[in-house]
Amino acid sequence: MFDLERYNKKIEYIFNQFPSYQKVGKIAYKEGLETMLLFDEKLERPHKNYLTIHVAGTNGKGSVSHMLASALMSCGVKVGLYTSPHLVDFRERIRVNGEMIPKEDVLTFLDSNEKFITKESPSFFEITTAMAFDYFYRAGVEIAVVETGLGGRLDSTNIISPMISVITNIAIDHCEHLGYTISAIAKEKGGIIKSNTPVVVGEYTRSTRDIFESISDEKGSLLIFSQESSYANVSLDDYELDLYGEYQVHNLRTVLTTLKILSRNPSFTRVVGDGWSDKNIREGLRTVIKQTGFRGRWEYLSVSPPVICDTGHNVNGLSYVFSQLRKQNFKRLFCVMGFVADKELDKIVGLLPQFAYYLFTQPKIERALDANLLAERSRSIGLEGEVALTLEMAIERYKTFYREGDLLFIGGSNFIVGEAILFFEKNDNFFAN
Repeated sequence: MFDLERYNKKIEYIFNQFPSYQKVGKIAYKEGLETMLLFDEKLERPHKNYLTIHVAGTNGKGSVSHMLASALMSCGVKVGLYTSPHLVDFRERIRVNGEMIPKEDVLTFLDSNEKFITKESPSFFEITTAMAFDYFYRAGVEIAVVETGLGGRLDSTNIISPMISVITNIAIDHCEHLGYTISAIAKEKGGIIKSNTPVVVGEYTRSTRDIFESISDEKGSLLIFSQESSYANVSLDDYELDLYGEYQVHNLRTVLTTLKILSRNPSFTRVVGDGWSDKNIREGLRTVIKQTGFRGRWEYLSVSPPVICDTGHNVNGLSYVFSQLRKQNFKRLFCVMGFVADKELDKIVGLLPQFAYYLFTQPKIERALDANLLAERSRSIGLEGEVALTLEMAIERYKTFYREGDLLFIGGSNFIVGEAILFFEKNDNFFAN
């Protein structure tokens, strides 16, 4: 019988002993690939046994990764999917054909590699990356879609030799590790470009284009800008997606361009075989959430009354989210907002809709931005609202003044969205009570 108590203790141990960036921020960041390469060697380089697709970028890499995985699944491929961070369950990071890695396999991996982990002290992300690569091999994955954590050049995932590299876009985020300019960040993300391996870039600026062209020329790699591909003018009306954010049009274009380039790869076509068709690709894009368990991207946590959440958490991502939010039909707009402390707060606050009423809160992590500081900054530019120290308190407060026609938006960070998802899963009839 599976020992759930021991599993929970083991997971708690790796979270505490090897803190994740998700939990504590920059002190968890470990630069360099030396330990990851040692871990990979110990495991006998499991990622060499299946094909891989490598995805980096500031925003959109989660959506692109899940969309690619779902499209390939609908074409009959057994797909591994490695993403981060998780929203509710640690195992969300590692999936095969949409199913999270079983708890038994997590525990087996940690037990089997306990001596190495104790001796070499890999980071939390290195542990989970090694676990994913090993599990994909043991599960018989044919193609793995691998999302970077931070950056690219020194990211733990950057030991793979992918069929194709994908860079979604470049924006200011995680500056303390990647640099304080768009150009510096582009160079770090561009570090996933491999010799003689095609790379698809989703969105570019003049400066990032020059950088990607320079790296690709040096590596002898085919470079494709999806904005200039045959899918340059694709719209959300052309495909039936179950991801409803307007920003998904950029990710859709990137995914379609990537699949088109992959279709020219003999190793890829041998794996996909007769399952490769426009019909199957469209079916996969129509069922991303159902097939991969993707959550938190313009997601309705409640339809009546409407409650929308989104994980957009930096200036670039939130600008798209709030643009779409302003177009919704409502009589009054309420926003539950909470952030981590390492974001460009003044710029982000400047994006918040002036006409909304805010419930300023904070995620339950060490990195949380104090809700009172958020409220103070927001009020200084004329925003109205009040402090609710926890997400639960914020939603309870909203319930007291809800009227028909109101809309509630929840966001600001992955952590707030994760807490919101968990809250509504546990209280699915919350507004009926």
